[in-house]
Amino acid sequence: MASKVDLVLKNAKLPDGRIADISITGGVVRHVGAPCPAVETIDCQQLLCLPAAVDMHVHMRGGRQLHKEDWKTGSMSAIAGGVTVVVDQPNTIPPITTPELLQARIGEAARDSVCSFAVNAGVTPDAMLEEMWQAGAMAFGEVFTAPSSYGSALTPADLENVLARIHRIGGLATIHAEEVESEESATLQGHCNARPPDGEVRAVKAVTAAAPQTSRLHFCHLSTAEAIRAAGGTVEVTPHHLFLSWEQFDDTDASVKVNPPLRRDAERRDLWLCWDRIDVIASDHAPHTLTEKSLCMREAPPGIPGVQTMVPLLVAQAYVGRVSLASIVEKTSTTPASILGIPRAGFEAGDRADFALYPERTSDISLDQLYSKCDWSPYEGRSAVFPVMVIMRGDLVYREGEFFEASPRWFPGDGYIPPQSIYYTADTAHL
Repeated sequence: MASKVDLVLKNAKLPDGRIADISITGGVVRHVGAPCPAVETIDCQQLLCLPAAVDMHVHMRGGRQLHKEDWKTGSMSAIAGGVTVVVDQPNTIPPITTPELLQARIGEAARDSVCSFAVNAGVTPDAMLEEMWQAGAMAFGEVFTAPSSYGSALTPADLENVLARIHRIGGLATIHAEEVESEESATLQGHCNARPPDGEVRAVKAVTAAAPQTSRLHFCHLSTAEAIRAAGGTVEVTPHHLFLSWEQFDDTDASVKVNPPLRRDAERRDLWLCWDRIDVIASDHAPHTLTEKSLCMREAPPGIPGVQTMVPLLVAQAYVGRVSLASIVEKTSTTPASILGIPRAGFEAGDRADFALYPERTSDISLDQLYSKCDWSPYEGRSAVFPVMVIMRGDLVYREGEFFEASPRWFPGDGYIPPQSIYYTADTAHL
């Protein structure tokens, strides 16, 4: 008699429309098709099953920014939005520029996160890039070409130097490509003009030219079609640049101040026309409180929350025929996993058993659905499809607003050398 698998997702609807049973054991897919004998079976009738998302770009705050977000609330937001892996950015306070700071951040996530995670290393002229690579950094950056939370932009010489160092050790450089042409403005339109579309294009071209020829470059949150076409590497776009324009808001509404800025509606629509060229959709989840966002445009911090709403917004667009479900899976799950070098979630034997199950109907986004500490969303009232169940590592971790015990996994980068004296409460990708 065949041994039982751990879990069967019965009658699940796959992205191609097939109805199948997904048999899972040991955190990976065993078989898709007819069911295997199982310890547990979950009926997924009338539910769409998608491989869970890998969000390559989140800011989980914590530390001195606990009032904005922490790993617990940020990761709960991720899970409730169908995201089971997040990559945290290093512009914390202080920025992650040493292996000790990186290890502390990994430990913070291992203690508090309910989803799997990776952590990037910060890039400044004096950052300990090689040491952080060995300490488990997933990638490097954002590498900023414009003033940022790190401080001043990298000079052309410093940019060339850090890109060469990252290339030499085989790392992935994630690029924040912008130019700042004027002082901060009092309006959304002025903020857009201060960090203009053509400046983004020039920055993309400058980074592409400065990097060694075989560099691994990933361009974060590009906001214009021309920049996407100019990029010499993989391309990431955010939901806020796809769904929002500054013209949709009062011109002094600093809640949607973000870098790169929201563009004109015509430029936003042009991004959708580049859908096939976009490699990755990532949220750039960057929560700030409404009190902070209520400051004047010059003083309000840039950033928009979005890890919980990213996939639900996209699935709603698939339901009305704007994009295919297969392309959403590719851009939110398969390609990010490939770029990062982590096992993919999917329907083949041996794939990571991370899935989100979605109803066949849309609903309007309301704040009482959201778990972020920041307690607001620019997408409130928009059509979305939130998952009713989420499976991570073969376990049910979320069901209709209820969270269950999870076993999150830390994914270090390719340069990781495990120090014998350090152990984390979360599993690592090497266990």
